[in-house]
Amino acid sequence: MSRAVRDPGWYKTAIIYELHVRSFADGNADGIGDFQGLIEKLDYIQELGVTAVWLLPFYPSPLKDDGYDIADYYSINPSYGTLKDFERFMKEAHARGLKVITELVLNHTSDQNSWFQRSRRAAPGSVERDFYVWTDNPEKYKEVRIIFKDFEPSNWSWDPVAKAYYWHRFYAHQPDLNFDNPAVHSEILKVIDFWLDKGVDGFRLDAVPYLYEREGTSGESLPETHEFLRKVRSHIDTKYGDRVLLAEANQWPEDSVDYFGKGKGDECHMAFHFPVMPRLFMSVRMEDRVPVVDILEQTPPLPETGQWALFLRNHDELTLEMVTDEERDFMYKAYAQEMKARINLGIRRRLAPLLGNNRRKIELLNLLLLSLPGTPVIYYGDEIGMGDNIFLGDRNGVRTPMQWSSDKNAGFSRAHPNALFLPIVLDPEYHYETINVETQQRSPSSLLWWMRRTLQLRNRWKAFGLGGMTFLHPDNRKILAYIRSHEDEHILVVANLSRFSEPVQLDLTQFKGFIPVELFGNTRFPEITDEAYRLALGPHSAYWFALKPSKPTVTVASQGSPFTPARILGSVDDLQKGPIRRQLERAIVDYWSASEASPRGGASISAFRIRDLIRLPSRAPEASFLAIGMAEIPRHEPEMHAALLTVLPASPRRNAFATKGRVIAELGAEDGKKPRLVVDASSAPAAALVEALHLLQSVDGAAGSLGVTTLAADGGLKKLRGPLRQMHSVPLTLTTIANETRALRISHRLDPDGRLDLLFARSLTQRFKRAVPLLASIDYSHTSGAEWNLAMLFEWSGEHKSAYQQTCDALGRFVERARSLTKTPPTASMDLLEMVQHAQSAKELEIPTELGTFPNWLLLLGQRVGEMHVALAGETQFPELAPEEFTPFYQRSLYQSVRNHLLNGVDLVRKAARADHKLHPAATSFANGANEALKILRGIFERPMQGVRLRCHGELDLRNIVHTGKDFLIVPVPLGTGGFASKRAIKRTPLRDVAFILRSLQQCAWREFRGSNGVATPRDEERLRSWLQFWQRGAMTTVLHGYFQVMGNKKLLPALPEQIALLLRAHMIDHAVGQLTEIVESNPGAILPHLEQIDLLSK
Repeated sequence: MSRAVRDPGWYKTAIIYELHVRSFADGNADGIGDFQGLIEKLDYIQELGVTAVWLLPFYPSPLKDDGYDIADYYSINPSYGTLKDFERFMKEAHARGLKVITELVLNHTSDQNSWFQRSRRAAPGSVERDFYVWTDNPEKYKEVRIIFKDFEPSNWSWDPVAKAYYWHRFYAHQPDLNFDNPAVHSEILKVIDFWLDKGVDGFRLDAVPYLYEREGTSGESLPETHEFLRKVRSHIDTKYGDRVLLAEANQWPEDSVDYFGKGKGDECHMAFHFPVMPRLFMSVRMEDRVPVVDILEQTPPLPETGQWALFLRNHDELTLEMVTDEERDFMYKAYAQEMKARINLGIRRRLAPLLGNNRRKIELLNLLLLSLPGTPVIYYGDEIGMGDNIFLGDRNGVRTPMQWSSDKNAGFSRAHPNALFLPIVLDPEYHYETINVETQQRSPSSLLWWMRRTLQLRNRWKAFGLGGMTFLHPDNRKILAYIRSHEDEHILVVANLSRFSEPVQLDLTQFKGFIPVELFGNTRFPEITDEAYRLALGPHSAYWFALKPSKPTVTVASQGSPFTPARILGSVDDLQKGPIRRQLERAIVDYWSASEASPRGGASISAFRIRDLIRLPSRAPEASFLAIGMAEIPRHEPEMHAALLTVLPASPRRNAFATKGRVIAELGAEDGKKPRLVVDASSAPAAALVEALHLLQSVDGAAGSLGVTTLAADGGLKKLRGPLRQMHSVPLTLTTIANETRALRISHRLDPDGRLDLLFARSLTQRFKRAVPLLASIDYSHTSGAEWNLAMLFEWSGEHKSAYQQTCDALGRFVERARSLTKTPPTASMDLLEMVQHAQSAKELEIPTELGTFPNWLLLLGQRVGEMHVALAGETQFPELAPEEFTPFYQRSLYQSVRNHLLNGVDLVRKAARADHKLHPAATSFANGANEALKILRGIFERPMQGVRLRCHGELDLRNIVHTGKDFLIVPVPLGTGGFASKRAIKRTPLRDVAFILRSLQQCAWREFRGSNGVATPRDEERLRSWLQFWQRGAMTTVLHGYFQVMGNKKLLPALPEQIALLLRAHMIDHAVGQLTEIVESNPGAILPHLEQIDLLSK
């Protein structure tokens, strides 16, 4: 087939439009899209502004995997047309200047492919038999992960015809080709030539990392795979010259960059940058540029011929494989609260539904997609904001027919609606009668017209496709700013990731004398000078500037006048009614805003919508309510909250709440009756809730019910009577109350994943006899089916103290003895590896006499933690708690998670240092230490590790361990902190719990040392520092020794002491930096001493 003038680098400046032939347009009215229909729509594709079309598989196929199960590589699925139809399509596409990329599924075929049918019937050892991977031993390659765990139990399946097992990395109906067979190479090259001879401009290489299998490896990205790709690249370069190979390798950037040829550029021309895609969504939801900037700064440079391919959405789920566990948890919460939207490790939503049909967000993400380094890919229908249907199976929900008009079948087909291969979208928000091409073509302000203008604008500037990239680093992290430069083109991109207007100051001094010209309106902005360049951006907006030659003011809000409770005209019974309830909502928000209680690091609640107001049964005359509703918090995600309210007579005798500032509103009546006070009972001992639970096991509300689940005979509720005291309180988040025998943990913020904490507490209570027993839970069930845990009841003793308090007391006694000693403190190295080696090698640890008897308790503590982990490793009842093996993905995810937190901490400290110059030296030292620590921590993923990931405690510092006087008990969930349950539920190495305990020991020592400042001479302080370091070394080593005594032969930990020490260091740093983040936001004066602690960990 004749071709236009060759441009070997055409893919670098391309804009690719991805579509499925069967989903795009039906030309013969059979309900299935085809090439005839696609040809009729080529003008639309051309007018859109894209320059290339990527077709999903169109080969004959049983369609068990939407065409990726190919039955014949040399033909067209009859439903889509014929080879002549395809050739006509190629001709028409090239006539419009459109390149065509098709799918080449290298790794596997359909089990209906004639190659497989011949192979299964051929004699073992023959060339035809060896076309696929066969074995009699299904234990081979056991290190290789199963990709579709939801569907396949093994990578091997038995074939009754061949009487052998065949290998498949994906579904059992997709057997893998055997690339160790030269005949497979020859056949694949024949397939390539067949389609390239018909004019195809390139191939997307599906599932390319999995071509080869080798024992003892992960079976991914093996050297032989790269050798084969070099062979293919050489073949097409020699024979065709301007064709493209696009690799689908869902890996971290340092791994996927190998598919370009390890700097030589002799493998693929392009590869998808999978890690950047979820981080675009993450940055927008977090309103923070760091996820995008960090992953791109970690991306290695490409060969001269290399180019990344970028996309927002495509035909598969929004994959979350290349994110950390915490990031995946965040993405699920932010974008896939409905479980039906989740599939495998991803989210099956189209772009518009994923972003809540928010036009600003859709435009913002497209502007970023089109301006970041790489070739953008647009998924069909996203240019008009098409919806999806998550109720369809597999990924079909994002593959529904294109919506062309408001006519029958959305203009996709003239067939009977029941004949369509998939139903059209009927969701009211995305209904085809509203969202379609025809309607949007008539409206210049539509998303379709905006996309056309934007794509056409991008095509005019080579810097977007060919230019380098320089990030700018303004103080405002809600602003993502960078410069794309190519030859004399310089494009400044400034994006506001926030839902609010934001100011920014940019350092553009290198372009002094240039004029920023806004590209969409060709508007000239003020000239760049030596001063910081100031801009203001609207919510979720972005600028593209061509640079051509020629701090935000912080307003401190007034504290305002003292809070005055709202006056609500109505009775107690009226609180259940709409108008009065709205007034109560406003009163609650005003009260929360004026009180000291503020969630989320000082961000106040801006709105509260009561979903259910449950009146709690009580023998007392006071009326008590549980208000459950959605709280909106600026710059944070909405959260479900529960507020305990009590209505009291407005008399001085009855209302001590008034003097404590707990009055929310004054409830009055027109009939002249005395007013009553609506007071906040959330932070007081919640007698109303306790009373209600004594009276009955469940309480019904208008939209749900409050119920009690007991694990003990009476749930222990009777023993909760009597005087109650408040143990812990986190404003608007958590309150723990207790008496001498019971503790009740009440959640004010209703965590959607709270059941995970409840599940863990149940499991630990059942499996580990030294857990503080869970006796009962109090849960709210909404009529929609959603459930939230409101409270957990634990067995308790008022005589017990926390292990943290016990340790601090013992340390105080040690310090008193140390001050009286005249000898020089023993030298004590704080090297973690030395401690681990010493703790592992000693049969019985010799405890220095100077430490006294307290280390005997620490030895027992280490043993108890080990016993807990052994118990958790045996969990089989609950899949959410079942242990899992270490994987390279987990190791890389762990490193990335610690890196994210550490770099975020560096950034926060730098900001603080700009406000307080005394922090400059410590901030610089911290930044340098962080860089050194990250170099060391790369060892986490650079070598394979053995070990098991558990649903461990998650927040096991000494404050969550109880000392009974004879033993230690572990509290299953934190009683004094309000972190999210889903974060604790992430399966991690059990060494995380140990690291948190070691950090607690350090903190005890540091608190003791800081308490001596100003009391002793500098010389005495230095002696005390040495004694405390000696104590830390002994205490930490003793805990480790006790722990290893239990865990030594359980195969739950890495085998090498170096790896154990590295994991401990990583989690200790992570813990310390997490605390630093809280300190920067809440107590800047404590930054310096905390940095000194982290400094020791980083070295």
